[in-house]
Amino acid sequence: MPPRPPEPAGSPPGALGGSLSAWRESAERRLAPGLGGPRLEETGRVERIGDGIALVSGLDGARAEELLAFPGGVFGLARFLDPGRIGCVLLDPPGALEAGDGVRATGRVASLPVGEALLGRVVDPLGRPLDGGPPIRGERFAPMERPAPGIVERDLVSVPLETGLTVIDGLFAIGRGQRELIIGDRATGKTALAVDTVINQKDSDVVSVYVAVGQRSSSVGQVIEAVRARGAPERTVFVVAEADAPPGQQWLAPFAGFSVAEFFRDRGEDALVVVDDLSKHAAVHRQISLLLRQPPGREAFPGDIFYLHARLLERAAKLSRERGGGSLTALPIAETQAGNLTAYIPTNLISITDGQIYLDARLFGEGQKPAVDVGRSVSRVGGKAQRPALRAAAAGLRLDYTQFLELELFSRFGTVTDPSTRRRLEHGRRIRAALAQPQFAPLAEATQVALLLALGAGQLDALASGDIGRFKERLAQSVAGPASETLDDAARERLLKTTAGLVREVGAGAGSDGRPAGAERS
Repeated sequence: MPPRPPEPAGSPPGALGGSLSAWRESAERRLAPGLGGPRLEETGRVERIGDGIALVSGLDGARAEELLAFPGGVFGLARFLDPGRIGCVLLDPPGALEAGDGVRATGRVASLPVGEALLGRVVDPLGRPLDGGPPIRGERFAPMERPAPGIVERDLVSVPLETGLTVIDGLFAIGRGQRELIIGDRATGKTALAVDTVINQKDSDVVSVYVAVGQRSSSVGQVIEAVRARGAPERTVFVVAEADAPPGQQWLAPFAGFSVAEFFRDRGEDALVVVDDLSKHAAVHRQISLLLRQPPGREAFPGDIFYLHARLLERAAKLSRERGGGSLTALPIAETQAGNLTAYIPTNLISITDGQIYLDARLFGEGQKPAVDVGRSVSRVGGKAQRPALRAAAAGLRLDYTQFLELELFSRFGTVTDPSTRRRLEHGRRIRAALAQPQFAPLAEATQVALLLALGAGQLDALASGDIGRFKERLAQSVAGPASETLDDAARERLLKTTAGLVREVGAGAGSDGRPAGAERS
């Protein structure tokens, strides 16, 4: 065997040399992306900080709505750009931040991860988990601010979003892609109505997003537990900015909720967003704006508050078939003071949305729940999004109920002796009892159709108002399955025959104590 030629001086021997060469090539490939040229980083300093606001200088290239990074992992949002100074809203507790600290421009606008990984999770407006689970790994990052779909990208709102509440589905139907305001005084059941709607999506394909703005942690916890116990938490996202969260988080929360819902809408699914509530969001916006020296206007709100909520709620839409056909339905909540609908924020929101469900404190105090005022509530989509069977069953119900309320008001001034008037009063009381509904007790559409048919035919006049609840329970057990799209004569007769039998059964059971079945109970 001829001798091996000598290896060059300084080179590793044989197999070791080949291994080192391969390692060097792979290491150079791995490090190549990080071996680029110089990187530009813009830094500034904090001029003043306090009340969740920081005034920053030295960031001449910063953009509006850009995220700024402070020491200690604190982020802020560039809200107002003045020559030589930026008004920044802090998105985290300031901790030990003080004037003179450095601040760095990140180059990206406020965004959060979106995708199916968010389903069932509780997150803050930046997508950071609040439920103790692992970090969110979304399919992409979505900006908080996004233009609303244009007119040509939208379609007609024609498919109902069932709430399970007869007074809503029967009188003020909500369509998928609609913006329906829930408004009323404090503690009148606004959140309960919205949560019932979320829970009722348990058997539907709607993805729900509940956004809490400035709410107490105990109230938010009750909502989350209610949905987890009775709804479909695997198709629900909770975006939470509680009352003790930094003002910046409370300001961003509604925009984050809409961005999460838009991910599902844009891929052809149906989504529902509940914002609880926009009155607190408006108060946070006023606080931030006044601290940043923006001129106040009516009720000390800056003039851009209307544009803020308008561009937010305009993102709710039913997309055209070319855009996938998805929908985003918005149920914003607003609070009134002493029933004053003419205040600045309520009038703004009423003019922006497609209708309002007004909850009356007097009705709530009298035990009528949901405390919906049928005279002040309206849906500008209404019957166009209602299924034909439910629309036919509810025909004339709102007029009858409104006339009863007026007649009842006048009857308080004296004794009603006219038999016809007394019959109308008794019928109106049965309507009121039928529309009353406890929380967490949604009714299927088929049950609602049968109930409204029985009301319209006067069958429930034979029952005492206190027995209507037992009738509805029996009716929900007897009328099963999906409701018919249309209500022909044969279907109407079958339902009326079923309800008539249930009325006789309930009436016979109610009369076993010796009183007539139709007598009022004290």
